[in-house]
Amino acid sequence: MEYTAKFLAQLLKGTVEGDENAKATKFAKIEHGKPGALSFFANPKYEEYVYTSQASILLVDKTFVPKQPVTPTLVRVDNAYTAVAELLKYTSAQKKKARGYRSLLSRWFPFSTKFGKKVYVGAFSYVGRRVKIGDNTVIHEHVTIGDDTVIGRGCILYPGVHIFPGMVIGDNVILHAGCIIGDDGFGNAPQPDGSWEKIEHLGNVVIGNDVEIGSNTTVDRAQMESTIIGNGVRIDNLCMIAHNVIIGDHTVMAAQTGIAGSTEIGKYCILAGQVGIAGHLKIADHTTILAQGGVSGNVRKENQVLLGSPAIDAKLYMKAYALFKRAAEQ
Repeated sequence: MEYTAKFLAQLLKGTVEGDENAKATKFAKIEHGKPGALSFFANPKYEEYVYTSQASILLVDKTFVPKQPVTPTLVRVDNAYTAVAELLKYTSAQKKKARGYRSLLSRWFPFSTKFGKKVYVGAFSYVGRRVKIGDNTVIHEHVTIGDDTVIGRGCILYPGVHIFPGMVIGDNVILHAGCIIGDDGFGNAPQPDGSWEKIEHLGNVVIGNDVEIGSNTTVDRAQMESTIIGNGVRIDNLCMIAHNVIIGDHTVMAAQTGIAGSTEIGKYCILAGQVGIAGHLKIADHTTILAQGGVSGNVRKENQVLLGSPAIDAKLYMKAYALFKRAAEQ
């Protein structure tokens, strides 16, 4: 996309210092700024690049006072970091606008399927019976949507997403490539002869609004009721959410996190990479579990930062680590 300094100032509620017709067609880090690029300056340690950048447009704070001549046209905004985030979001939305087209290479759509306005369905995608899809939702190629599923407005389903029958997905949900929603949970009952009997799972998955789930992440359906992903949740790639799990609103988790069955994660929690949480637990709101933390018991107190396996208070863990490291060196 092409932006002029004048347009950016209008969009971001800023002012132009320099050529208001200066144009940018790509984004670049300030240290890599070249003609035709748009960069931003928000961290004082990068100030040296302000004076060497050849970018066409540079977003800066209104309070910034250059100490040397500057080549780019400046667009002054209240907060450059916030402004560039807003601009990236705007650009992404423009690129992802639904085209309102259903590919002839997609499977036929049952009469019982209800599409909203401007729904795009890519080639080789399957949409089952009695499915409801909201306005402006984009379904990319090779997506499977099972019978009786409900998908809200403004969603994006990237290639290879598979949604099993009966799932409920809210508005503005992004499911990245290879994401699996609603397969059977890992339920098996031991038998007297040592074999295992599969336990059928008849529940579903309910995903709230404004949720993003990364590539190759799996969310299992509940055994009887619902596995629930709250509003505003962010889940990275390669995560595992087991059956009957509940994840509270606005919780985030990084790659390779695994949550065992029937565990309830509170609101506004942060789970770093490779965190593992055992089943049938409750994790309090505003809990942070640092990378590779392993949780085997309930976390009842809010606002804790945990580390280690089994996870304990992070500061206590670092003290303990210093002791056993020193002991090993003796």
